[in-house]
Amino acid sequence: METLIGRLAKRALDAGGAALRSAINSQRVWEPQIASYERADRKHPPPRGAIVFTGSSTIRLWRTLARDMAPLPVINRGFGGAHLAHVTAFADRIVMPYAPAAVVLYCGDNDLGAWTGKRPDSIVNDLTQFVSRVQGALPDARIYVISIKPSRLRRQQWPAQEAANRGIADLTRSLPRVDYVDVATPMLGAAAQPPRDLFTLDGLHLSRAGYALWTSVLRPVLMRDLAGLVPAGRPLGRPRTIQDRPLS
Repeated sequence: METLIGRLAKRALDAGGAALRSAINSQRVWEPQIASYERADRKHPPPRGAIVFTGSSTIRLWRTLARDMAPLPVINRGFGGAHLAHVTAFADRIVMPYAPAAVVLYCGDNDLGAWTGKRPDSIVNDLTQFVSRVQGALPDARIYVISIKPSRLRRQQWPAQEAANRGIADLTRSLPRVDYVDVATPMLGAAAQPPRDLFTLDGLHLSRAGYALWTSVLRPVLMRDLAGLVPAGRPLGRPRTIQDRPLS
C-alpha cells in the first residue's frame, strides 16, 4: 500500500519534473541571443536574398560556414540548445528580416533530450509549423531541412532520432520547395555509431571533420539549386572535404 509519504514524494517529483520540462521547453532563455543578433543587424545589416542557416548549436558553432559554402552568400542565425518550436517562434526576427532566397534548418536532437516530453511526431508537427511560418512570409524561398545527426553522446536516442528523420523525410516530400538533406547516413556508414573524429570531445558537437562531411553533402545541393546567387565572375569552386580541413 502506498504510504502518505510516498504519495507526497511522487507528487513532488511530478511537480519538479513538470517545472523542469517547462523551463527546458521555454523560448525565453534564448531572448538574449536573439536580441544580440538584432543589435548586430542594426550596426551591420546583412545582405538580403542570401541563405539563412538557423537552428541549434550545431549551426551556431559552424564557424567556417561562410568559407565552406563560398561563394554562396550565407547568414548564420543558430542559437544555443534550440528546439524547433523556438526557431519557429523567433523566425520573424532572425529569418524573415533578411528576405532570404533559402533557409537551411538544423534542429531536433535537443527536442528529444531528457525531460522535454517530446516524441518524434512532435518534431514533425513542429517542423510543419516552421515551414508554414516561413512560407507564409517568404513564399518563394526554398527550405532545406538537415536530418537529425547521430552522435556518440546521445547514442541511446538514435531510435527516436531515426523515427523523427523518417517523419521529416516523409513530410518534406509532400511539401513544395522543401528538401530533406540526409547527413545521418554518411555519418554512420555501416557502423553502429559515427566515428569519434566527427565530433569534439563532448561527443555531440561537430569537429572540423564533421563540418567538412556536412559541407560535402550540403554544398552541392545548394549549388545545384541556388547557383544564381553567386555574383557573376566568381568561381564556383568545389566543396571542402575531410582531407581539405585545416591542420591548425
